[in-house]
Amino acid sequence: MTTDNPPLMVRDYPQEERPRERMIKEGPEALTNQELLAILLRTGTHRESVFNLASRILKEIGSLNRLHDVSVEELMHIKGVGQAKAVQIKAGVELGRRVARRQKELSAIRSPEDAAAYLMERLSLELQEKFYCLYLNTKNQVIFEKTVFIGSLNASIVHPREVYKEAIKWSAASIIVAHNHPSGDPTPSREDIEVTKRLQQAGEILGIECLDHLIIGHERYISLKNKGYM
Repeated sequence: MTTDNPPLMVRDYPQEERPRERMIKEGPEALTNQELLAILLRTGTHRESVFNLASRILKEIGSLNRLHDVSVEELMHIKGVGQAKAVQIKAGVELGRRVARRQKELSAIRSPEDAAAYLMERLSLELQEKFYCLYLNTKNQVIFEKTVFIGSLNASIVHPREVYKEAIKWSAASIIVAHNHPSGDPTPSREDIEVTKRLQQAGEILGIECLDHLIIGHERYISLKNKGYM
């Protein structure tokens, strides 16, 4: 009389070979489609490991792209996939779809005119001075933006540390800084120029280029790069 060997479960694998541990150590790009799906599923069944279940799901739906089109009900027709697992899969796929769509919608800043168009609505009508930063990736797309300081611009207050800590956090390749003049006149002051030079010097040290500093007035702007201050 023979008995079937029980399926290998996640706990049976060496810790360093488990998908979650590998993702933490090596990053998600190191994992196979099966392993990523196994993480979403979290558990298998009492007869089947989560790895085998993930592999079978991919095989039964036909291709990875089908995960986007298949419904919760269709997933539930696969043996071992209940409502909870089906919803987990669809939620993960939808998050990935939204991230991909967001990447396509990212605004690319390729000139002072592009930056001014992007910032004019945000800053031109403000009654207080706001120091605003755009954080860009290697394609000059805006990946994050933030008001760093509110109030009269002062070189001792707008510290490079506050500007560049977000650039490091978001792995930005470069930044564009801007602030508004509530008077409507975008003519740069001595403080504006001093702040610009400090930020530029700090960026050179960190390897994160400060591409421009825009001063926004009422439907007007000045690029300190175009003016030769950078």
